[in-house]
Amino acid sequence: MTSHQNSQTMKPATAAKKLGVYLEATPAEFRDGVVSRAELNTLQSDPPEWLKELRRNGPHPRPVVAAKLGVSIAGLARGGVTEALTTEQIEELKQEQPEWLLKERATQAEVRKESVRIKAKQAEQAEQRAQDGPRG
Repeated sequence: MTSHQNSQTMKPATAAKKLGVYLEATPAEFRDGVVSRAELNTLQSDPPEWLKELRRNGPHPRPVVAAKLGVSIAGLARGGVTEALTTEQIEELKQEQPEWLLKERATQAEVRKESVRIKAKQAEQAEQRAQDGPRG
C-alpha cells in the first residue's frame, strides 16, 4: 500500500464504508490495498461473491446493524452492542426483543415523528413567506 494517494483512490476503510460492509470481514487483498474509484464502481455494480455474502450474512458494521434494528448507532451503544453483528444475530435480537431494543425503537420513532413535524413546519413557513412576497 502506498502512502501517496491521489484523488482517484481511497483507503480500504473508506471503500468498505461506502459498500456498507465491515472492513475486518473483507478479504486480505481488499484490506491491504487501495481502491480506485473505478474499482469501487465495479464492486457496487457487479459485486463479487465475497461482497454479496458479506451483505447477506455479515458481519455488518454498526450503521447497518442500527438500520436493520430500527435504532440509532447511539442506541446500539446504550444497548451494549459495540461489535459487528451477523444477520443471524440481528434476527435473534429482533425475535428476543430485549427491553433496550424496544425502548430505542420507540425513541427512534419519536425522533422521526419530530423530524417530519419540523420539516412540515419549515415548508409551511416557506410557503407563507412566498405568499407574503418581498418585504421592503
